[in-house]
Amino acid sequence: MATGRLAAVDVGATTNTTTYTCPAATYAVVSLNICNRGATTAALRIAIADADAPTAGEYIEYDVDVFSQNVIERTGIVLAATQRIVVYSSAASISAVVVGIETSA
Repeated sequence: MATGRLAAVDVGATTNTTTYTCPAATYAVVSLNICNRGATTAALRIAIADADAPTAGEYIEYDVDVFSQNVIERTGIVLAATQRIVVYSSAASISAVVVGIETSA
């Protein structure tokens, strides 16, 4: 099973971006770091979803402002097999990095 950095993605503007998917037959305990590399504030959405397009009930953050050259961090995220972290940003220049551990279910 993997440990450490599990995913690193440059999130596109105004599109749902699947940042990390937990492998089948495992569960994962992760932290998500979002870095705004841009010059403007970005509105951010984060979901723990069963598919690449989250439902309304799967969001853990919704339109939270991440100021220019700032970071938001979510820790203690537990994902079941095949669940994914989906990130949406209103602006470009957003990095999403997932670190943690995957364990056999």
